[in-house]
Amino acid sequence: MKKLYIVRHAKSSWEYQNIGDIDRPLKKRGINDAHLMSKVLAKKMERPDFFISSVANRALHTAVIFCQNFNYPFSHLKIKKELYSFSDSYLVKTVKALDDSFDSVIIFSHDHGINTFVNKFGSKPIAHVPTCGVVGISFEEKHWKDIKKGTTLLVEFPKNHK
Repeated sequence: MKKLYIVRHAKSSWEYQNIGDIDRPLKKRGINDAHLMSKVLAKKMERPDFFISSVANRALHTAVIFCQNFNYPFSHLKIKKELYSFSDSYLVKTVKALDDSFDSVIIFSHDHGINTFVNKFGSKPIAHVPTCGVVGISFEEKHWKDIKKGTTLLVEFPKNHK
């Protein structure tokens, strides 16, 4: 059985006008939500075997906070440029290419791609995954490349913990 946790990056700041989208930082609320959600989840579930993040600053900063609170070594965090996409195709490709030695993985990515993915592969319809929302899906398949429809096992949003 494989378990996948997908995290939409925490709330980012639009305050900086002279930087590209990929470089947008988290705002204070985003930092607080990332700490809140990672601490809540660290008590509810086992630490995933592998952490992967989009290269975007806001996703990467969210991932670093989760690494800290899950006691996952920063040096093992995988950064994938391809996850800086707003469609689910790169997310699907990333998941299906995962090493089968990992039974549980957490991915930090972006809106739209996440919403499409969790509704395509999960068993519970989710209208919208908010910033720093986390959805977990378990799959019966032994190999990541073979995953099909899974079972939604976790849906956690920051507003439910404030």
